[in-house]
Amino acid sequence: MSATKRFIAGVVCPRCAAMDRVRSWEQNGIRYRDCVSCDFFEQLPIDDDAIPEMETRVNQVREEQKQQDVQTVKILDPKS
Repeated sequence: MSATKRFIAGVVCPRCAAMDRVRSWEQNGIRYRDCVSCDFFEQLPIDDDAIPEMETRVNQVREEQKQQDVQTVKILDPKS
């Protein structure tokens, strides 16, 4: 079974500097990247101990969101 290779939008090839020509796929716990315009090929181990995402204002829960009461909405059938 062949792994699905996907192009990475906006990536520039480190060897030939062509944009949108690099594709990526994973197989047997290894991540691969290659360029369809030149002979660039790279394999990287998949790191389970990756650095956690940096906290920003976008991915944090605001104080007002923590304090909101959750209310259940019951949708009534108009025919009953």
